[in-house]
Amino acid sequence: MKYVERAYPWILLAPTLLPVVIWGGFIYPYLVPKTLLFYTISLVAVGMFVMLAAHGRVFFWNRLSRRETWIPAALLALAYGTSLVGIDFYRSLWSLFVRGDGLLMLTGVVSSFYLILLSADRTFFERLLRAAALVGTFVAVYGIGEWLLGGGRIGSLLGNAAFFAGYLGITTFATLAAAESLPRAWRRAAHAGAVLQVIAIILTATRGTILALAVAGAAYLAYQAWRGEGKHRVLAAGTLLVLAVSGGLFFAFRTELAKVPFTPIARIASIGVNDPDVASRLFIWKNMVTEIEKSPVLGVGAEHIDVLFNRFYDPTLISEQWFDRSHNAFLDYAAQYGIGGLLLYLALIASFFLAAARFARRGEKRLAGILALLAVTYAVQNFFVFDTISSFWLLLALLAAALAASSEPGLREALALPAWMRPASLLFALVLAYCIVPVAVLPAVAAYDLSQAYAYQVSDPSKEISYLSHGFALGTYGNVEYGYEAYDMYGNNQVSALTGQSRSDAYQAAAAVLTANFNRYPYDARTALYLAQVLSLAPQDATVDEALLSSALTRAIELSPKRAQPWYILANLSISSANAYPVGSSGRAAGYASARDILSRYIALVPDLSEPHFVLAQLEYAAGDSASAAAAAAIGKADYKGDLETAKRAAGYYETVLDLPDAAFFLSEVIRLDPTNAAAKSDLAKIQTYERSSK
Repeated sequence: MKYVERAYPWILLAPTLLPVVIWGGFIYPYLVPKTLLFYTISLVAVGMFVMLAAHGRVFFWNRLSRRETWIPAALLALAYGTSLVGIDFYRSLWSLFVRGDGLLMLTGVVSSFYLILLSADRTFFERLLRAAALVGTFVAVYGIGEWLLGGGRIGSLLGNAAFFAGYLGITTFATLAAAESLPRAWRRAAHAGAVLQVIAIILTATRGTILALAVAGAAYLAYQAWRGEGKHRVLAAGTLLVLAVSGGLFFAFRTELAKVPFTPIARIASIGVNDPDVASRLFIWKNMVTEIEKSPVLGVGAEHIDVLFNRFYDPTLISEQWFDRSHNAFLDYAAQYGIGGLLLYLALIASFFLAAARFARRGEKRLAGILALLAVTYAVQNFFVFDTISSFWLLLALLAAALAASSEPGLREALALPAWMRPASLLFALVLAYCIVPVAVLPAVAAYDLSQAYAYQVSDPSKEISYLSHGFALGTYGNVEYGYEAYDMYGNNQVSALTGQSRSDAYQAAAAVLTANFNRYPYDARTALYLAQVLSLAPQDATVDEALLSSALTRAIELSPKRAQPWYILANLSISSANAYPVGSSGRAAGYASARDILSRYIALVPDLSEPHFVLAQLEYAAGDSASAAAAAAIGKADYKGDLETAKRAAGYYETVLDLPDAAFFLSEVIRLDPTNAAAKSDLAKIQTYERSSK
């Protein structure tokens, strides 16, 4: 037990290292190993705590008497309650590989909060700050190096610019707080680390976190100008004035600044309702509020935001195909757990101000200010982004340690437990250790198998199928993503790269996985659509279950009515059926009329979308009605807003009808949006050569 007691504080600190944990052998290598390792650490930590408590280890049990310490437990209880009556508790509990943000993660984070709260003293608090500062600085330096080598928006060891910036938005203030207890030389090093983290945040070009830092900085300067003394007050007021003027000039010249070849400045200058990303976010937020109003008390349960998103998805207003977050953490909490979840989340953030006030009363005003600014930054940035395990665990760990360190020391107490609890605690710890297998080990194997299936999808399809089948048979929470990735492998690569038996086998494997998921997850529009797409791409020698295909298309349209792909598949099925009849026959005409009706109904749903007009134009031309084809294409051209898929369809249509100027325009668009498209480059070169020779 002595060794357990010595190791316990370090186990509590271990998640600070999660940001540096990556493994290329996993699918989604930047997140999966972090979440699986966190689950393992959480189970081990809880088991060690129970053993220590049963053997008489003293803890600060009296801290649980403070009301603010029960906020995380209340949020966790509400999350479980709403998820039990929500769409699917299984999905709520486990989440997905790509997210790892379900009830299981929330349970681990809340457990960690209480383990730290009951154990932490000032020494632990300072160790946590220093560990976060060291890791945050390392991750920032790695990200800066990434930017120096490749430029663009950087994700560092978190794999995503917004995740990276959100994490650094917390560690920057943890680094400043750590400097308060360091010797002078190390304090300077900590301040340098904080500066590096701010530089890395700027290089991510993540506008939400940059704005959050600006708000925090303005709040600090305003407070100093109001309550500061002497030179500090004058300096703060002057700096605030300079920043206000600079901000006004930036806004006045933001059209020109948006053209600056430095992504952070260009992205900030482009903020406005006309910016596609901003317009998309505003549309999503507006419709998310409408969906929340339909179930304001119970929400839909954890990890089901995508169901709401699919209901109002509109390709003319949303640039992303699939969303499982609203890019606003406050709306996410309200959608998943109802208004109660939102209020508890706000209370969680507000708890930082309670800890800050206690530090201030103890004379540690600088530390108090840093904690308050951390809370402000986190709240503002999460209005535009959302958490990962690295940022959310650190937030609650810092809160628990701050609440502990800012309170009166109190007395450590041991629970008066009967002697039989000691062997029982060991048994409990062993059970938790065994839980690591289904919680972390099997998902790790499944994630590895999926990555290997990807590696062999074309070079050795038999191996790909073997890995895919083995990983899916493990029955982990990654089975939904097995369907997504099976579609991607077959629909986007194997259809064109494989022939004969290899293609047939790949088709059967993808269809089997998606069919199983289609039956298991009736609320998932993405699975329904991907199944329909795979079935529609069946090899000629395969027997397609027409009833299953029809059911998949019907469900896909019901769950996400404005999504184009299922409508196109329906139209193509009608065309294929029509082509089985002779030219000029009534059967062929009826098939084309059915396809025309399907496309017309979809166009009525999204009249401003350019692409379906070109699909209709191709259909009309194939049916022999050149005038109607030209009219549909003219509407599509007028509505064109610069997307790759539409440009491809338009180029194909204009090449078919030999309208070379329009074909050249859309081929140029294809090359602009996809510079690697060799076929478009070749076709454009042929048109240009022909036009030169004709002059």
